[in-house]
Amino acid sequence: MANRHLARSVVLQTLFEWDTSSAPDAELPHILVRNIEEFGGEDTDRAFMEQLSQGVLAKKPDLDLVIEKAAPDWPLDKIAPVDRNILRIGLFELLFADRTQVPAKVAINEAIELAKIFGGDSSGRFVNGVLGAVYKEMGEPGKDEKGKRDRVRREDLPVEQLGGAIVYAYHEGQYYLALVHDVFGHWTLSKGKIGDNPSIANESVEEGTVREIKEEIGIDIVIEEKIGENEYIASHPEKGKFRKHVAYFLARADFEPLKLQEGKGGLDDTKWFRLQDILDLNFYDDMLPIVTAAVQKLLDHARAAAIS
Repeated sequence: MANRHLARSVVLQTLFEWDTSSAPDAELPHILVRNIEEFGGEDTDRAFMEQLSQGVLAKKPDLDLVIEKAAPDWPLDKIAPVDRNILRIGLFELLFADRTQVPAKVAINEAIELAKIFGGDSSGRFVNGVLGAVYKEMGEPGKDEKGKRDRVRREDLPVEQLGGAIVYAYHEGQYYLALVHDVFGHWTLSKGKIGDNPSIANESVEEGTVREIKEEIGIDIVIEEKIGENEYIASHPEKGKFRKHVAYFLARADFEPLKLQEGKGGLDDTKWFRLQDILDLNFYDDMLPIVTAAVQKLLDHARAAAIS
């Protein structure tokens, strides 16, 4: 058995014992030490096990929220304890581990193997389904690392058009941005599918963006200009892979309370942020150029207004 795979097995046994015995968090390191001595052997990566177990413990609220979102038909307390903790390990490595050390596919495959060894007859399928759903929602990171023979040409994939906005408001002498937060721990921009409302014929990207922002965070916006575009590959269980092409606009709104609408899967919060607080937030890498361009536009507006 590979060193890291054995290490994950020991961490799983530790989390299982801690979870089912309702032990306090402070007991987890002691349980781990005992399990390392009993099951780990001499060649076990102890530092890796300590980092993984403490990481799962620290991120447990976020991990459990992702599980609930990805498996809505399974309340957390109804999931078998071994499956529940396998999912926590797999999701932690998928969402928070260094991807150069633990590629996404490795995190998923290792969790599935744990499920096959320690879980029930259907555990492997269940873990695969939950982690696979999260992986697809993330945009399948690392998907382009597979062999050329398995690749599908990007230009041959169907395109789904979306519209999004960097929504700003000017309030008490300061600019604010309206952002949404997803269950993977990132702040991002509100967006939605264009042409998703059958009652609106020939909807333009701008019209669809205004409608989607209203439906997602509950405010009216006025589009001022296009800021940029983004495209990534997603996957649907029935339709297969497709391209999501997003056009982003700078849009003005009144500084009024934001309300995340129900039924917006993958999102759990929305807030206004001052411009000076934006850089401290956790953004996806491909969102940073879009947000940065919008912030620069607003700073230019502020300087122009000050000069005039």
